[in-house]
Amino acid sequence: MYEFGKFRFDPTSHLLLSEGSPIPLTPKAFDVLLVLVQNGMRLTTKEELMTKVWPDSFVEEANLTVTVSALRKVLGETTDGKRYIETVPKKGYRFVAAINEVKKDAAEQTPGKEIVARSDERGSLSLSELETLRAEPAGKNEEQSLRIYASNRWILRTVGGFLILAFVAYLFVGGSKVTKFGPAKTRRLAVLPFQNLGQNTEFEFLGYSLADAVITKLGYVSQLSVRPSYAVQKYKAQPIDIPRVARELKVDALLTGSFLREGDDIRIGCQLVDANAESILWKGRFDLKYDKLLTVQDQVATQIIRGLELTLSPSEFGRLRSDVSSVSPLAYEYYLRGVDLYANSDFPMAIRMLEKSTELAPNYSLAWANLGRSYTANASFQLAGAEQYEKAQIAFERALNLQSDQIDARIYMANMFTDTGRVEEAVPLLREALRMNPNHAEIHWELGYAYRFAGMLQESVAESELARRLDPGVKLNSSALNGYLYLGQYDRFLESLPDSVDQPLIVFYRGFGEYYRKNWDAAARDFDRAYELDRTLLQAQIGRAMSFAIQRQESKGEDILRTVETRFNKRAVGDPEAAYKIAQAYAAFGDAPAALRVLNRSVKGGFFPYPYLANDPLLDSLRREPEFLRVLDTARQRHLAFTKAFF
Repeated sequence: MYEFGKFRFDPTSHLLLSEGSPIPLTPKAFDVLLVLVQNGMRLTTKEELMTKVWPDSFVEEANLTVTVSALRKVLGETTDGKRYIETVPKKGYRFVAAINEVKKDAAEQTPGKEIVARSDERGSLSLSELETLRAEPAGKNEEQSLRIYASNRWILRTVGGFLILAFVAYLFVGGSKVTKFGPAKTRRLAVLPFQNLGQNTEFEFLGYSLADAVITKLGYVSQLSVRPSYAVQKYKAQPIDIPRVARELKVDALLTGSFLREGDDIRIGCQLVDANAESILWKGRFDLKYDKLLTVQDQVATQIIRGLELTLSPSEFGRLRSDVSSVSPLAYEYYLRGVDLYANSDFPMAIRMLEKSTELAPNYSLAWANLGRSYTANASFQLAGAEQYEKAQIAFERALNLQSDQIDARIYMANMFTDTGRVEEAVPLLREALRMNPNHAEIHWELGYAYRFAGMLQESVAESELARRLDPGVKLNSSALNGYLYLGQYDRFLESLPDSVDQPLIVFYRGFGEYYRKNWDAAARDFDRAYELDRTLLQAQIGRAMSFAIQRQESKGEDILRTVETRFNKRAVGDPEAAYKIAQAYAAFGDAPAALRVLNRSVKGGFFPYPYLANDPLLDSLRREPEFLRVLDTARQRHLAFTKAFF
């Protein structure tokens, strides 16, 4: 036997004792602990554990992670406050406590035998005793439990008897099926990129795109708040620490998966993990021909719904049904490759893949939706301009003609409409999408974005806050809750930004908030940092110019602004909110003609938050200009028309 801390570990009797009391362990947890203890303080690699504990099974590394996490919870901490099992990053684990080997007295009676004897005497068996029996070898457990059952048949006439019978049956028939969630309510789920178990990196694209396919499929389930694909992208090709990832993403459950492609065959393994109980809700394996890959997303989505015990409405059930008979395997592969390329910001190549997919499968709605999204990104980030926006609209319309209730197409199209100053067209798309799934965080966020452009600032904040309650990470690193800023709530605005994120857009907005608070040094520092992180970002260039304004280097700042404005004008279509910031920067330099020129373009381009324009202190130097009053009135008229139409 082995002793460490307050524990005695008896492999022959399959027991772990804590100060003499038995601690129940699952069979795999026991096996993992045995390997770690026998290795002592030597590093135990993940490969060694997987080979010894799951020698004949195809399982994911997450099985090991979950098992180790459960062991840590059982063992607690050593007397000096350390965990018994230490993680060695990218290598494996090490048992850090001192271990003493002790000889076991041959006459020593095991707790299991004592329990059977006591139960025979009193004619009953407690649940804690059942847990202890569960920790012993299956053959011995079955014999002892049947003895107990035979000597106490009378107890089956009571409710407790039925519970015990069910529990014993669970131990020896369905012991691999573990805990489920309780009554149905909104669950928070993350589907992580699948891990490639093969050596061929050509198929690496499947890891992210398969996860994205499952996420898209689950977007219609209102009882489920699924983290979007961009939120899980950072977990590609890295070991997964289940508790840490669950904390970072603020979810109740995680789906992890792996795939192995060999010739025309592909093997996909998945498991659904309850992050709170650190137990497996479902796990499965799919062995199929590669040309049947399209069926996987439906099967996995169905198992997730079952594992989380969700109840679907008839309309949700109908939307989850796939009609992909016209999608060829090659068209689907082009689609998956396009999705992965988009995630890697290779928008031109994503467009080529998705165009090929739609050519081979012209009735595949999702391919059209993602093609439209790629055109939009190419127009915005690659300065491709109006032509790409026109192609995007055609693609979105094709997607919705094929599938009018497709949520993703509505979100992407609405975002494009808002970006290009057409919020009156964005709002109906989003409101209809919310009728399909009122718990979809990204829909609420996009609606808050549209309301902001139209000057419905309180409504914008309400939608954005609801989105963050549903998913605290929604658009966290790629946009800001500007409604606070436009309402003059500068402290709340800064508090809403992630502190630890060093993303150029977020750093710029942090500087922008400090600028409004007149904390000039902090604002200049953040503006310069954003520019240092990404000199091509439009907002970072504006911030750099404003930093020069703070430093009284007007000529340098205005040179940057003129370059930015020229670049902006070449696009023909652009973000009118970004144009507004150019106008604010010109106003900071006291260049009223330039500020009014760009401000006029911003309002006519579709950014008309009249309450903000009427009170923005950054425009105070323009308020006596007749042209400013005309621009302000234009914003007011469109704001009132929007209010009448939608509120």
